[in-house]
Amino acid sequence: MRDQKLLRLRCLVLILFLSILSDMEAEEKREELIGKKNLNFNLASTQDRLLNYGDEYYKKHFLIITFFPAAFTPV
Repeated sequence: MRDQKLLRLRCLVLILFLSILSDMEAEEKREELIGKKNLNFNLASTQDRLLNYGDEYYKKHFLIITFFPAAFTPV
């Protein structure tokens, strides 16, 4: 009985250690995009058409993107 509890504890510690390692590796691989220019993206238009900003609008028009969280919802 005592050996089973010790084995479970060791397994739990090993699982926690491995999960912490995987989180650290994932954070190192994450590329920070804030403040970087990215001109190759698509947006849906109000005319049900997909727009590619880099091809259709870059250096022709200014772009302001706004987001309204929970817009048009009864929150």
